[in-house]
Amino acid sequence: MSNNKHTDILVIGSGPGGYAAAFRAADLGREVTLVDKDPTLGGVCLNRGCIPSKTLLHIAKVLEEAESLKKMGVTFTKPTIDIDLVRDWKNKVVSQLSSGIGQMAKARKVNTIQAEATFLSDNEVQLKSESSIETITFDHCVVASGSSSSIIPGIPFDNENVLTSKTALDLKKIPESLLVIGGGYIGLEMGTVFSALGSSVSVAEFLPNLLPGADPDLVKPLARKLKKEFSEIHLSTKITKVEQAKSGVMDVTMEKNGEEITKQYEQVLVSVGRKPNTEKMGVDKTNIKVNEQGFISVDKYQKTSVKNIFAIGDIVGNPMLAHKATHEGKVAAEVICGLPAAFDAKAIPAVIFTDPEIAWVGVTETEAKESGILYEKGEFPWAASGKSLALGRNEGRTKILFDKDTKRTIGVGIVGPNAGDLISEGALAIEMGADAEDISLTVHPHPTLGETFANAAEVFEGTVTDLYIPKKTR
Repeated sequence: MSNNKHTDILVIGSGPGGYAAAFRAADLGREVTLVDKDPTLGGVCLNRGCIPSKTLLHIAKVLEEAESLKKMGVTFTKPTIDIDLVRDWKNKVVSQLSSGIGQMAKARKVNTIQAEATFLSDNEVQLKSESSIETITFDHCVVASGSSSSIIPGIPFDNENVLTSKTALDLKKIPESLLVIGGGYIGLEMGTVFSALGSSVSVAEFLPNLLPGADPDLVKPLARKLKKEFSEIHLSTKITKVEQAKSGVMDVTMEKNGEEITKQYEQVLVSVGRKPNTEKMGVDKTNIKVNEQGFISVDKYQKTSVKNIFAIGDIVGNPMLAHKATHEGKVAAEVICGLPAAFDAKAIPAVIFTDPEIAWVGVTETEAKESGILYEKGEFPWAASGKSLALGRNEGRTKILFDKDTKRTIGVGIVGPNAGDLISEGALAIEMGADAEDISLTVHPHPTLGETFANAAEVFEGTVTDLYIPKKTR
């Protein structure tokens, strides 16, 4: 059965960027149709990514904090973990948020359709569901179809003991041993969860360091902690074979320094990055330009090479972050509605929700050195923070990079508990062009972790009193 429809604005994908674009356009008085292949709204981030993983990471953090109280004189009995109830709690959080998005769509009179969308031309899309195939034409379209997990050729993903970031969140069981292939943020976050729930976790990373892209000095406190919590961390290691052993476990062959070894794990989690969902969208039937990596090319207005088609989020390139997609979605909707909008964010914060958390925004110190950017740095160790010590944590640090000439903030890096919450002040400082004096003279509450941001600026200014730093001799 085939039907034909038309809509003013068609949004493909209901993730953070997609529903933001749909809702903003609806608020501006436009007719909007929001299409997603999943039965619930929210996309990967809400249904099988950011939200469920952070729900589980919260449980992991509380378990670890309870254990850490031993050194403060408080001992709990060993926790009993009911994996079914843990899964139910995670699902409840996801369901509550997804339901909320659905209610907001209804309140805004956004028409939602569950179907797989495929372009037929520059102004027509096929919508295929279980019960029908229909076409829809549009005046404007916003592509927000996101990304999916990258795979390693040769790994048997049809095996129930080979997990992706999606299937790992289903929490069907807690394996006795788990190998995480990939030392990026998704792999380490999920490794942290399974370790806290009782699995013996190992990590294999192809590159020589964990968390490629983050400054090494920020990664060091986390790496030091994970070496104690995880069974093994294999760096500069290539996975050459994964296969089912007769005993029911997985045989994993690794290559390092030209030598191969085979180890056995009950389950394997493959987390080696993400790729844009452009392959099955019929983009080749349009005039939309796609680069060699499969990302859709857009300008600062989120316009593609087709004037009435816009693209946002993971599908337009890195960083693949929900908050970037949300901002881009609003820009696309406002441009379509004739408002003077553009994506001109000076910096996009990144957060790794391990424990300790790692967060940065703007220019990293590694980037500054590689690009020859002249900078100066203010850095404050949390070992001198009263709040951090009260929490029993002293491994954190806050650093701020300042432009060498103007002293304006160009980058911020934080490692420690709640770094993801603290980094927002750094993002605001960069957007507002705050210099070292602006930050150091802003009164921060004591005792808090947030005051380490001002302390870092004070170190740079030479006005810090919570540390003794000998004056440099000329």
